[in-house]
Amino acid sequence: MSGLYLVTDSEVAQAAGHTLPFVVEEACRAGVKWVQLREKALSTRTFIALGVKLKRITQAHGARLIVNDRADVALAIDADGVHVGQDDIPYQLVRSLIGPDKIIGLSINSLIELQAAAGADVDYFGIATIFPTGTKQDTSSLLGLEGLRQICTQTNLLTFAIGGIKASNIQDVIRAGASGVAVVSAICGHPSPYEATRELIQLISI
Repeated sequence: MSGLYLVTDSEVAQAAGHTLPFVVEEACRAGVKWVQLREKALSTRTFIALGVKLKRITQAHGARLIVNDRADVALAIDADGVHVGQDDIPYQLVRSLIGPDKIIGLSINSLIELQAAAGADVDYFGIATIFPTGTKQDTSSLLGLEGLRQICTQTNLLTFAIGGIKASNIQDVIRAGASGVAVVSAICGHPSPYEATRELIQLISI
């Protein structure tokens, strides 16, 4: 299964002239098997309607649809799982809501947070932030490749690195020990989400 994980951003997609369903369709068609629906500004009703559209797409391509933070939306659309950050709903509560068979991802921003999550009933870690991004101006918390390497050596769970990752540095991230790579702008903001996805998957596979 591809180690490329698409995290959605409607604003970035729209700026590139795309709708989000188009981006997800093209990315899945090119081989993405993980899609996280992350929308901070939508009403619950609109969020669910979008999620239903994306679930049809991911299901048709054998990809997993993960909802960021909103366990209620994930339940409403029968998503494959939920991703939570350190300040979101606790993963223990998410597990009690969505059941034992769904996927839970947890954001990890430091070794201290990884150690606090020892034995956690989650399925993968999202490791952030690796490189500077346009959406994260505070560089004091950047892990860099060495910080990523330290975290990856101390867990047996799947690890998806995120933050400023693109074609020029994606192989360095994999060499640092990440199981996979999560991207936003590299696909959502690309003129051709299909071609961008193909290139990134090929680079991961080398």
